[in-house]
Amino acid sequence: MNNVRSTISTSPVLPAIATWRDWLTLTKPEITFLVTISALAGFVLASPDGINGWTLLWAMIGIPLTSAGGCAMNQVMEHEFDAGMKRTATRPIPSGRIRVDHARWYSLALIGAGLGILCPLTNPLTGILAAFTVALYLWVYTPLKRFSTWNTLVGTIPGALPVLGGWTAASGSLGWGGWVLFGVLICWQMPHFFALAWMYRKDYGNSVFLMLPSGDESGRKTAIQMLGFSIVMIIFSVLPTALGLSSWIYAAGAVGLGLWFLQSVGRFWFTRSVQDARKVLKASVMYIPLLLAAIIIDRFVG
Repeated sequence: MNNVRSTISTSPVLPAIATWRDWLTLTKPEITFLVTISALAGFVLASPDGINGWTLLWAMIGIPLTSAGGCAMNQVMEHEFDAGMKRTATRPIPSGRIRVDHARWYSLALIGAGLGILCPLTNPLTGILAAFTVALYLWVYTPLKRFSTWNTLVGTIPGALPVLGGWTAASGSLGWGGWVLFGVLICWQMPHFFALAWMYRKDYGNSVFLMLPSGDESGRKTAIQMLGFSIVMIIFSVLPTALGLSSWIYAAGAVGLGLWFLQSVGRFWFTRSVQDARKVLKASVMYIPLLLAAIIIDRFVG
């Protein structure tokens, strides 16, 4: 904590002039994009008899808005700690370009707008899931990062709930297909985040955040978990076909994508290099949109 305060006091204060890019950065657009894609995957899989365009539109507005607001509030809550890490010190709040109080109101407005759209225009269940996601992310995962390495596994829950929200937006209820995709997202996030954490393990090691890679010098524990969760992810990804929710076209695509992703994780297992961790991260970012493409192709061709 003293290191964080020291960093804050000695860091140069940049001109407090925020651009639209700063406000966008506050929402963590990469995360919000993946949230949107995963929700869309859930919506499409839950729509075997055709897609309700209006419901889809409101879901694809409300879910990203809520996610963006949660991401912005996360940066409000962690701005002092972000200032102590090289990777995050230039974010809009610790750099001084956006004031904390302005960011707080901005995040609350986004969350309120998202929930205000989801509850009446999709269904209340989807709104409740979105609210629960934000609550878990901000008041369970965010503080847990400073106390336990279990934070990564716990953080997969709010990270995977949007795909279930997409399912409920289309169907109005929870179902096996939604829970299966939830499982895919749970497993996918572990190698995704561990790859990122391995790349910045020294930075995390000097911060207040407790991340597994920073305490795993050889990388063996990190690699084992990445490999194990990737294998389980592949199993979950083919279950929609086993449940009769998709055809062999989707199953073939899911298996192919899973093996491609597993190959990058396997390479990291042998080398444990930053370069191969970065390849796992890139593959993970591509995996979810490609899996969505497999679902869409199967829905309209299969």
